[in-house]
Amino acid sequence: MRRIPIGYKIENGAAVIDEAEAAKIRALFEAYNSGLALKDAADEAGLSGYHSSIGRMLKNTHYLGDDYYPAIIDRDTFEETQLIRFKRAKSLGRIHDYSQAPEPQEKKMVSFKLAKVPQKFKDPYKQAEYAYSLIEMEVADGE
Repeated sequence: MRRIPIGYKIENGAAVIDEAEAAKIRALFEAYNSGLALKDAADEAGLSGYHSSIGRMLKNTHYLGDDYYPAIIDRDTFEETQLIRFKRAKSLGRIHDYSQAPEPQEKKMVSFKLAKVPQKFKDPYKQAEYAYSLIEMEVADGE
């Protein structure tokens, strides 16, 4: 069974707007669009949740209205929010244009050698540190 989005309730088998909760959703969009971070916008709107769940609320197209859910948010507000989310993600380096990615560099073969490690320390951490210090690395030329 799926959960109904915040801002709605079911009455007689139909989704209707729960005005108290819908006001929180409207306040969330307004606070986020005014420049607040996701968590801060949710706190100001009186909503609680994790960063990802708040982000999903801001992407939920049910708030625009569809065959089952009545509209809580107008299209202009919703689209402004999506644009702000995109700009913030891009400025933080979370969106990459992979069509202009640099050519992949040739990978070189790497091999590691480790001779039998004698027991030198009783402390397992010191012994492991010693063993790691004995590892030899070789990088093969790209022939």
